[in-house]
Amino acid sequence: MRLSRFQALASLLLAAVLSAPAWGANTDTKAAIPGTLNYVEGQASIGDQPLQSNDIGSAQLQAGQTLSTGNGKAEVLLTPGVFLRLGSNSSVQMISPNLATTEVAVDQGSAMLEVSQIYPQNDIRINENGATARIQKTGLYAFDATQGQIRVFDGKAEVLDGDRHVTVKGGHEVTLNETTENGKLKARGFDKQQYEDSDLYRFSSLRSSYLAEANVSSARVYVANGWYGPGWIGAGWYWNPWFSTYTFIPADGFLFSPFGWGFYSPLFAYRAPVFVGGFHHFGVGYHAPVVVGRRGAFGHAIGRPAFRAPRPAPAFHGGPNMRPSGGFHGGGIHARR
Repeated sequence: MRLSRFQALASLLLAAVLSAPAWGANTDTKAAIPGTLNYVEGQASIGDQPLQSNDIGSAQLQAGQTLSTGNGKAEVLLTPGVFLRLGSNSSVQMISPNLATTEVAVDQGSAMLEVSQIYPQNDIRINENGATARIQKTGLYAFDATQGQIRVFDGKAEVLDGDRHVTVKGGHEVTLNETTENGKLKARGFDKQQYEDSDLYRFSSLRSSYLAEANVSSARVYVANGWYGPGWIGAGWYWNPWFSTYTFIPADGFLFSPFGWGFYSPLFAYRAPVFVGGFHHFGVGYHAPVVVGRRGAFGHAIGRPAFRAPRPAPAFHGGPNMRPSGGFHGGGIHARR
């Protein structure tokens, strides 16, 4: 009996390893770079070209092109771990889709930026009404071109408008057409809960939860017998065919999205306990394991788990025989603890 169980487990792990290359094998149509469309619903287009669900993962917003929505929404990948989402009746123009310098202009309506991972070498800029917000930290950022507002739910942004400059931290916003008596920009606090029922916020939160579930699904495919399997080359975007989306996989341990969802590295996901009911939130009411004392979305206290999550093994990056399975992959990272 023990032998048959061992053989069954070995067969399951082998099947997972052999299936891994197929996840990103379609490199011609599923190559994720900054500007790749990751979700669309309703009315949306790049230039004059309407977007459909089969464009997800293949349509790319090139430099100078504009992504617009009517009665619809869209999600675009920027650098690994950074998602830009558009609300209805909105438009953004890609200024620079480069990895080191990634710049987008919000020309109309509203957009939300989820930053789950950022490197010191990244220069991520979001332009609005002639001003530029340079993203400094992981967090959640909202842009309203109609009202001329830049809002930081969590994180930190440096806002530049001509010779005016202001630092906007979590829980603060700046209105670009409002200045102090000496003509300077001023950041002021706002009530985060006031915006949690907005359409774009709820859409972004839901998309974040789906991407976290896709992360766990993808990360477990790249692990067998405690080693990273074929197709895994480190932190980056990885295509999940079952969720029909790219998801972010960190290189080591796990990290949190600004909504409180977790993104696991392969080995950490493999060791993580499996809970009945699937993958859950790390904020209030969460059901997944997390290190005691960690805080969830926007500083909400996390309840004490029944046990501590296991520490991840050091990240291992494939050798010369481990070729990328498609998609855009960044360098190694270390999870926040």
